[in-house]
Amino acid sequence: MRTELLTLNQERNVTLTAYLQETGGAFSYISKRPAILILPGGGYQYCSDREADPVAMPYLKAGYQVFILRYSVKKDAVWPNPLKDYEQAMTLIRSKREEWNVYGDRIAVLGFSAGGHLAGCAATMAENKPNAAILGYAVTRGEDVQMCESTAPDVISAVTEETCPCFVFATCNDQLVAVENSVNFLQALAQKGVTFESHIYAYGPHGFSTGDTSVQNREIPLCSRVPDWVEDSIGWLKDVLGDFGENTMTEPVCKAHVSGDYDTFLSWDCTFGYLRNYAGAETVMTPFLAWLEANKDMLAEKIGPAAQELVRKNGMEGLYFMADSRSFREILNHTGMTKAEKQQIEEALEKIPNER
Repeated sequence: MRTELLTLNQERNVTLTAYLQETGGAFSYISKRPAILILPGGGYQYCSDREADPVAMPYLKAGYQVFILRYSVKKDAVWPNPLKDYEQAMTLIRSKREEWNVYGDRIAVLGFSAGGHLAGCAATMAENKPNAAILGYAVTRGEDVQMCESTAPDVISAVTEETCPCFVFATCNDQLVAVENSVNFLQALAQKGVTFESHIYAYGPHGFSTGDTSVQNREIPLCSRVPDWVEDSIGWLKDVLGDFGENTMTEPVCKAHVSGDYDTFLSWDCTFGYLRNYAGAETVMTPFLAWLEANKDMLAEKIGPAAQELVRKNGMEGLYFMADSRSFREILNHTGMTKAEKQQIEEALEKIPNER
């Protein structure tokens, strides 16, 4: 492994530390690696060393190229300087992906506290967004972050369907950054259908980093499960970015959105309710809905007793109530249609652009 220290902005003392692992040779099955960009916390007054190198090590062990950005702080933290620092760092990493043996489409960002605010901004409003974001006890509410830096923006209102998948962890009794910062951010992700994983631990202080005794004073009560966030986040990254294959990365098993409702084209991974109400899907859905009307009792029986009761009381509206939030794939699997019939429906849907 080699280490490089690059100065991104000398005037504001912005630096990027790169920890670059070997590929090829003893790692003959690895030609490139995924990467993670770490943004330490520090209330936009400094970049905490406790949330820099100690955090880098587990991701190096997991096979990642690791970068640590020490962004603009104190008087230089006026917005949008920190976000510009992130943009410059991410642009540099992706531009040097061949030299640094990085998969340009497999780069995550990890931020803590104020660095978590910056990671949230990267995930929601950056031009050069990460492919995944990990936010640790992050400040996301505008009124909270502006206590540290008055020009910093609200993250929650910036969440859109284009926000990348997020992993969020915090503690319930954080007395510096209220847990509502994480909870409200998660609610915004859910409203936009963005994939996320969350770990809100029962208790622990702000700024616990990895939770190891080497970085956290154990005289302060800390939930014993807090350190699990590190391995959990690495496992989650494998789900949303893929894992090491033979000179490639495997396909992610977890999509960026919780359903196909947000994809470029329609598919049977869209929810049934979305498809039956989508104006451009009538040619596919109208004949299916007519078939469903004629066979609603059979389908309700396959879904279960609750569906049967709802259909008995409310007819098709009862069936829609049970089915609308389910994927169309699941509904089709209950119909008894042949594989060829279902494939015909899928192929027809895939030709229809999804114009949300």
